[in-house]
Amino acid sequence: MIGPLFPTAKVTGRPPVDRRIVVEATAWRFRTGAPWRDVPERFGNWNTIYKNFNRWAEQGVWVRVLEKAQSLAQQSGDLDWVASIDSTIVRVHQHGATLPRTTGGSVELQEVR
Repeated sequence: MIGPLFPTAKVTGRPPVDRRIVVEATAWRFRTGAPWRDVPERFGNWNTIYKNFNRWAEQGVWVRVLEKAQSLAQQSGDLDWVASIDSTIVRVHQHGATLPRTTGGSVELQEVR
């Protein structure tokens, strides 16, 4: 379903890498959070995978893939747009943790209602 969204392979030069493998390798990389260099060898050369991912990102291919996947999920009723962020897992950026707090005075008072 997403195959037509990817650019066609060049006819000249080296034979192209199978696009399905690049998509699977990209999914593996983002699912695991591993660096590009740690992409398993079964997907091929990590640098080739990265270059294809990067080129497609610049061309807007991944945006079109996301839009297509969302539209298909929306049509089938499988898409839930509700997002919940739990404050126990949301952390302040490391540089924001040491910022001085403005409390309006020397002692911060808790207001009781």
